[in-house]
Amino acid sequence: MDLPLLLGLVLVFGMAMYVIMDGFDLGVGILFPLAPSDADRDLMMNSIAPIWDGNETWLVLVGTLLFAAFPVAYATLLPAFYLPLVVMLLGLIFRGVAFEYRFRATRFRYLWDWAFSGGSALAGFCQGCALGAFIDGIQVRNGVFSGGTFDFASPFTAISGLGLVAGYALLGATWLIFKTSGTTGDFGRKAARPALFISLAFIALISLWTPITHAQIAQRWFSWPNIGFLWPVPFVTALIAYRIWQETAGDHDARPFLLSITLFLLAGLGLGISLWPYAVPYDITLWDAASSDPTLKFVGVGVTVTVPVTLAYFGYAHWIFRGKITMGTGYGK
Repeated sequence: MDLPLLLGLVLVFGMAMYVIMDGFDLGVGILFPLAPSDADRDLMMNSIAPIWDGNETWLVLVGTLLFAAFPVAYATLLPAFYLPLVVMLLGLIFRGVAFEYRFRATRFRYLWDWAFSGGSALAGFCQGCALGAFIDGIQVRNGVFSGGTFDFASPFTAISGLGLVAGYALLGATWLIFKTSGTTGDFGRKAARPALFISLAFIALISLWTPITHAQIAQRWFSWPNIGFLWPVPFVTALIAYRIWQETAGDHDARPFLLSITLFLLAGLGLGISLWPYAVPYDITLWDAASSDPTLKFVGVGVTVTVPVTLAYFGYAHWIFRGKITMGTGYGK
C-alpha cells in the first residue's frame, strides 16, 4: 500500500471536515452583528450550541496527523504560519469564552456579542491567510523553512482571508435556513445571496491570480490534454452556485446548506488539482515529507479507529439535535 498517499487522503478528509463543520458555526458568528434582534442572536447561538466545540475536533486530528505522518511538512509549515495560527487560536478562544459568558451577561452583553463575532471573523480570516500563503509557496532551503515571520503577509493572502470569511458567512447563512425558522430563518435567506456573490467574486479572483503568478499551476490547468479533463470543475462550480442562488428563494430548507457544502468541496478539489503532489508547495512532495514505514503503519492503525469513531459521534450528535431550533429553548435557558 502507498501509505503516504492513503494518510495524505485522510489528512485532506480531516481538513475538509474541519472547514465544513467549523465553517458554518464560524459563519454564524460572522453574521451575528447583522441579525435583526437580540432574540435572533440567541437563536443563532443555540442552533450551533450542541456541536460547535466538537467541530474543532477535526482541527486537532489534522494537526496530530500532520505531526505524526508528515513531520517534515509539519516542521516546515508551522514556523511559516506561527503568527496567523496564534492569532487564529486567540480568535477561537474569544469566541469560546463569549459563548459561555454571553447568556449570563446583562450590562455588557453587547461586548460579548462582538467578541463572539470578532473571534469568529478573525479565526476565519487567519485560516484564509494561511491557506493563501500555502498556495503562494513556502521558502524552503535544505528541507527547512528559510523565510521570516511576516513572509505569509501579502495582498494575495489578504484576498484569501477575506474570501474564506465570505465563504464561511455563506455556510452560516444556509445553516440558519436549515436549522431555524421565523425571522432568523428569513435573515439567513437574505444573507445567503450577498455572501454567495462575494464568495464567487473571491473564488474567481483567486482562480485567476494563481495561474498568472504560478506557471506550474497554469500548466496544470490549461495544457492539453489536462484542460480536456479538468474543464468540468469550474463548470460544475458555476452550476452549483446558480442552484444555491435559486434554492435560497425556495422552500427546501436543507438544500441550500448541502449545496454550499458542495461548493466548498469543489473549491477544495480545484485547490488539490493545482497543488498536487506537494505537501509544502513547491519544494516538498507528500512522499518526501512522510515518516518512516513503521511510523506510518502505527498512525494508520490509529486513524482506522479514531476517524470512524469521530464520524459516528458527529452523526449521533446531529441526529439527536435534528430539526429546527425554536425561540425560548436551548443553551443558557
